[in-house]
Amino acid sequence: MAVTDWDPVRYGAFRDLRLRPALDLLAQVPDLPKGDVIDLGCGDGAVGPALVARYPTRCLVGLDASESMLVNAALRRCYERIELADIADWRPETPPALIFSNAALHWLPDHAALMPRLAAMLARGGVLAVQMPRQGDAPSHRLLREVSGQMFPARALPSPSPVLQAADYAGLLLAFGEVRAWTTDYLQMLDPVADGHPVRAFTESTAMRPFVAGLTSQETRRVIAAYDAALAKAYPALPDGRVLFPFTRVFLVLERS
Repeated sequence: MAVTDWDPVRYGAFRDLRLRPALDLLAQVPDLPKGDVIDLGCGDGAVGPALVARYPTRCLVGLDASESMLVNAALRRCYERIELADIADWRPETPPALIFSNAALHWLPDHAALMPRLAAMLARGGVLAVQMPRQGDAPSHRLLREVSGQMFPARALPSPSPVLQAADYAGLLLAFGEVRAWTTDYLQMLDPVADGHPVRAFTESTAMRPFVAGLTSQETRRVIAAYDAALAKAYPALPDGRVLFPFTRVFLVLERS
């Protein structure tokens, strides 16, 4: 399993399920002042077509730390600029009208510092719109920690998710302007897969990556087998083989005053 960079093919296997929250977030973005639109953590550019359709006259900038994902993003021909950069160190050249981030900021720590820093970058009247998974306590993610901890007790586990409650983000950003924050539970129906559990097929391109980073192929297979077995109990298959997979996401929209 590739762990040094994102795999666009694996990630794109659930494109519709991953895109829906982005479109839900975009629908809540108010009118913008003059300025660029930043797709922060754009990945393979899945949200690019929706952003350029909403803002056809804007300079749309796609930014991500994954070279392989940016190659795919460039092929969509939605972005005026593509930038390879780490969100943690990124600074815009001019204050943007919109910083739009779909399922990216949960990979960064210390949200109490991160969110105000991004808000301060906005143009006056600009918007910060963010969507992140908040799935750390759900079986899909909790079982990864339990399985890995039991199999490799001496190995350091990845840090827990830094994602806070929606109300916490509202509190962090109220000083910058009008904030709306909410949580949505998506009841995702996953189709059967040829190999393993459907939930593992969903998480292996995202949440599972840091847990198998640095493992040998044999060790990775052991983790996968144990994880699949645990998932089968937590998310039993329906009679037609599909699996109901609830998934929680946190949203926030800040309009800077």
